[in-house]
Amino acid sequence: MEATTRFERLQAHARRLAGEGVSASADAARAQALALRVGPVYANFARQSYDTAALDELFAQLDALDGAGRIRALFDGAQVNPTEGRPALHTALRSNLSQSAASRDGYTQAVDARRRMGAMIRALAQTPVSDVVSVGIGGSDLGPRLAVDALGGDASRFRVHFLSNVDGSAARRVLAGLDPARTAAILISKSFGTQETLLNGAILRDWLGDDSRLYAVTANGDRAAAAFAIPSSRILPMWDWVGGRYSLWSAVGLPIALSTGMEAFEALLEGAAAMDAHVLDTPVRANLAAWHALTAVWNANACQHATQAVIAYDERLRLLPSYLQQLVMESLGKSVTLDGQRVGYPTVPVWWGGAGTDSQHSFFQALHQGTQQVPIEFIGVVRPDHGHRANHEALLSNLLAQAQALATGQGDADPHRRYEGGRPSTTILLDALTPYALGALLAMYEHSVYLQAAWWGINPFDQFGVELGKQVADALLPAIREGAAVDDAVTQALLDQLRRED
Repeated sequence: MEATTRFERLQAHARRLAGEGVSASADAARAQALALRVGPVYANFARQSYDTAALDELFAQLDALDGAGRIRALFDGAQVNPTEGRPALHTALRSNLSQSAASRDGYTQAVDARRRMGAMIRALAQTPVSDVVSVGIGGSDLGPRLAVDALGGDASRFRVHFLSNVDGSAARRVLAGLDPARTAAILISKSFGTQETLLNGAILRDWLGDDSRLYAVTANGDRAAAAFAIPSSRILPMWDWVGGRYSLWSAVGLPIALSTGMEAFEALLEGAAAMDAHVLDTPVRANLAAWHALTAVWNANACQHATQAVIAYDERLRLLPSYLQQLVMESLGKSVTLDGQRVGYPTVPVWWGGAGTDSQHSFFQALHQGTQQVPIEFIGVVRPDHGHRANHEALLSNLLAQAQALATGQGDADPHRRYEGGRPSTTILLDALTPYALGALLAMYEHSVYLQAAWWGINPFDQFGVELGKQVADALLPAIREGAAVDDAVTQALLDQLRRED
């Protein structure tokens, strides 16, 4: 089935359902039928605006695209990243579910890297170091930062800090209050040519006073050794077959292991591996990643919603929206198909969000009564790790209330106090925020993104759109540093303002 035809058929279902909203979510049978549990992850899709016929169409389309075969190809090391001529074997970092030589070799390399990582952590624990600064950006920062913020506790003696932004103010704030004699730094960059990481790494090296407490995670060990004199014994590997935003499962997760302990890091991988097994072995009609992906396609293409919010009702998951922005929007922000043709329909919506209940006092007014409908993903945790029971009960009541109120609305003679309702959402609950559960949740999102890309016929593993701005910035550096003129008139006017001294 051609992509245009798939798109038109979904739009026909959306027109048929126009005006019905999500009122059917009150039906008990629907509430049970449109819910899935995979280990510690429960997801309820009953408040989405599709019905059984529309769902049948969505799953039929995924079957026609050989969704199950595409998942198998990902695990087996097929060239699913054709624009760069590579497989995408991030699943091999955490699970050994393939018979292919490439995947098994990747798994062996990942296990060896984790063995070295554990030894490195044990050796560092014998030193006076108490704080570690992780220097990276994008995929080398967002995944580890999320996991450390969500899981970091008392399991390890190391406090981990993150430095990503090239703004010198960021470095100043991170280093304030730290003791150079008790601090180590990890420079994380696949190419070891990332401008932000190299500049911040230089700040760290100078601040530390020598190179003895510098570590690196990179695919270019020679460059790390040349630029920062980091010996191979303090360098952990990255590989071309793992994209940055899929790399937290690799040695890029060193900050996670330092903060949570190696055992917790292994549990994070085990949770992801369990989700991998579910996605690989479960027919699409019972497959959580397939449900999630097709719901995203429905909202973006059938309903033409331009944005997607994710609200985490657990403070420890406050960075999840930022992590998902990169995972989803860098993967799916494409306007041409795999064969180079212009995409004729929307692909990725704008992902954004925040933490509940703070967000309720920020942008929820627009979600309830604004003119644009925004599908929402509510994330909750059933069992907290604190003893403040009244607070947790209030938090969960707010989560449930917001999802219900957005769906059902409320009538009123006063139009200013009227809530139209019919606003779609999905609710995902974790039994507890453990490393295992977090690993399963993040792996589900990864597989959902891959299946969305399959529906749209795009490559979710390249990110050429990131490069142009970097290239222009490099070309403008001489103008910033030396006052050289530039051809672009607006840029020249802005440069003139930057050079004003009064």
